[in-house]
Amino acid sequence: MAADPGSISAVKGGVGERLPHDSAHLHVCGRAFYTDDIPEPRGMLHAAIGQSKVAHARIARLDLNSVLTAPGVVAAMIAEDIPGKNNYGPVLEDDPIFAPGLVQYVGQPVFAVAAESYLQARRAVRRAEIDYEELTPILDIDTAVKANSFVLPSANMQQGNSKQALAKAKHRLQGRVHLGGQDQFYLEGHIALALPQEDGDMLVYSSTQHPGEVQHLVALALNKESKDVVVECRRMGGAFGGKESQPALFAAIAALFAQKTGRAVKLRLDRDDDMIITGKRHDYVIDYDVGFDERGQIQGIEFIFASRCGMSADLSGAVNDRTMFHCDNAYYLGDVNIVSHRCKTNTVSNTAFRGFGGPQGMFAIEHVVDEIARFLGKDPLDVRKVNFYGVGERDVTPYQQKVEDNIIHDIVARLEKSADYAQRRGQIRQFNANSRFLKKGIALTPVKFGISFTATHLNQAGALLNVYTDGTVHLNHGGTEMGQGLFTKVAQVVAEELQIDVDRIKITASDTSKVPNASATAASSGSDLNGKAAQAAARAIKDRLLGFAAGHFDVALEQVIMRNNMVYVGDKSMSFAELTKLAHFNRVSLSATGFYRTPEIHYDRKTFSGRPFFYYAYGAAVAEVIIDTLTGEYRLLRADILHDCGQSLNPAIDLGQIEGGFVQGMGWLTSETLWWNEAGELKTHAPSTYKIPVCSDFPVDFRVKILESGKNREDSIYRSKAVGEPPLMLAISVFHAIKDAIAGVVGYKWSPKLNAPATPEEVLTAVEEIRTRRVDQRRQAG
Repeated sequence: MAADPGSISAVKGGVGERLPHDSAHLHVCGRAFYTDDIPEPRGMLHAAIGQSKVAHARIARLDLNSVLTAPGVVAAMIAEDIPGKNNYGPVLEDDPIFAPGLVQYVGQPVFAVAAESYLQARRAVRRAEIDYEELTPILDIDTAVKANSFVLPSANMQQGNSKQALAKAKHRLQGRVHLGGQDQFYLEGHIALALPQEDGDMLVYSSTQHPGEVQHLVALALNKESKDVVVECRRMGGAFGGKESQPALFAAIAALFAQKTGRAVKLRLDRDDDMIITGKRHDYVIDYDVGFDERGQIQGIEFIFASRCGMSADLSGAVNDRTMFHCDNAYYLGDVNIVSHRCKTNTVSNTAFRGFGGPQGMFAIEHVVDEIARFLGKDPLDVRKVNFYGVGERDVTPYQQKVEDNIIHDIVARLEKSADYAQRRGQIRQFNANSRFLKKGIALTPVKFGISFTATHLNQAGALLNVYTDGTVHLNHGGTEMGQGLFTKVAQVVAEELQIDVDRIKITASDTSKVPNASATAASSGSDLNGKAAQAAARAIKDRLLGFAAGHFDVALEQVIMRNNMVYVGDKSMSFAELTKLAHFNRVSLSATGFYRTPEIHYDRKTFSGRPFFYYAYGAAVAEVIIDTLTGEYRLLRADILHDCGQSLNPAIDLGQIEGGFVQGMGWLTSETLWWNEAGELKTHAPSTYKIPVCSDFPVDFRVKILESGKNREDSIYRSKAVGEPPLMLAISVFHAIKDAIAGVVGYKWSPKLNAPATPEEVLTAVEEIRTRRVDQRRQAG
């Protein structure tokens, strides 16, 4: 007699289980294969890039004779040698692979060489002789705005009548704040390996978040079609948005040399070249004008965002749009006007970075709310609460999407209580009153982050599932693995659907020949999109198997049940493997594709209105810091986080994403400085000068929790929520805790003038400035 399927335990590795990352055991022992670990084919060449030494110039003379005669050099290439399109721009054709006679930033690729060894290629590029006719460069945002130098037209979003609201407001503040950029600093730098195939085809291994785009742009550069190029990526050693649009440049150069020489070609950047050549998070100058009442509730507000986009558009249009979408964060702005300038400068083209413009918008409104609170002498948390989106009222965003899933009130209330915010704030003020040189600060900030690509057509995904006669499964989908655990989560979805242990599923590399036209793994949508696509494929096979079993054994369909690696058919039972073998012998297909498109979303770019986001992810953080007012140094003493993951697919992986995102966001706002000199040269291009957070920067007391009652009201994959990007913005609490500590220097009478990143130098400058204000007031008082 068959066992009762209701009494069988759940499969191992199903949805909701705390599984480790699928490659964790390989990571820790150095056996995970990245692009540079792929065995090198016989006769492989190494490529290196010759870069511009000036920020803006016409190339008067380019002499590569010494390069070509350098030891080991096999070939060199300039713009005129490209058989197809000299472009790797993802949206506009304004990103040349090699500068076509005009250079627009220091580090821009001018030519490349292929040589027998890595060192020979690097040495050869230094032998080039280039004469420049220098032009006046634009190197900063203010200069670009004054010169009307933009990569794209400025944009405007408005709701209500901001000018009228500002005029009627009882209180009004105006100000400006500078917000720095950030390098992605992935552990694995950019790399591509191109292998010529028969009949002129090309296979490219690329460290990329967007294999489909690399395929398309490489084909265009080679003067081929997409069918002639296959791009594969098993994993990346980090990406953070920096491998969304940028990898096409390096893949194209490797493929062009492979096509020209008939030999495999690898192009691997070292850290300095990687940071100099590739784009970063956009830095901003933010101006605001806000009117508010005695409670601190915003009556009207106007923002002007000006971002450094660099020499080309890249993804700046969508990045800056998302800044506009997120400058409300969790707050209702009924009368608002938002202007966005996308500035063209003679610096590297900035690109995607975790949050994709959203963090900059959220930083802006948090700065404004904090300024309001300090003007009124109130606890910033009280002002934040009074401005939160309502439930059933005050719930329409500036882009006309109704906030229907608002749980920010609940999250903040829970965190405020569990973190003992009020008590600690009182204790900190008492500490500061009795401490001359060391000052503490505390802040609680919320997060509301929209999930979906704002370009509606990108919200789609495909998957391919192959089941073998021994009951094992090959899983492939359009998403890419960059350490975030996407492959693990999607495998858990398939395990749950087919009711087999997850170790029966083999996760395979992202491959454009298996799943075509896939969107980038970005916008925190990897699990949402690819999980749903894989679920559709698994259900197609499951329905096929259930139907076959019902017919073969002559039972009703509802009498066929899959549970924990077994299949129960009436009073019979067999293993999943036995059923797949039986189905194969009866010529039942064991392969299926799945497709998913996000429902309900729509957006009109012309009017900046619609429903660009499927849902919102929420969270909140409390940060406590201590600063040394004599040096500007500080430490994060404690961080409390409560974050909404819906019904988590994998709480262990999600917890890691929350912790990592928070620390990366802290680096952006505190220690990571990008600095260009007057010649437009980036001087912070290595770990010696560019300071990412290290282990000692973690708070000694780090309390991170996932909201246990979370559940996505929308039909996402198993009602989970995205967790890639939203946690980064939790670190805004650290910046405001530092600001709060500086305010303690003068007994909280004034608001510090603090820009980001809040490096020790910036903190010390703010401390000295606020002390000077106190001295000046005393002098005036006589």
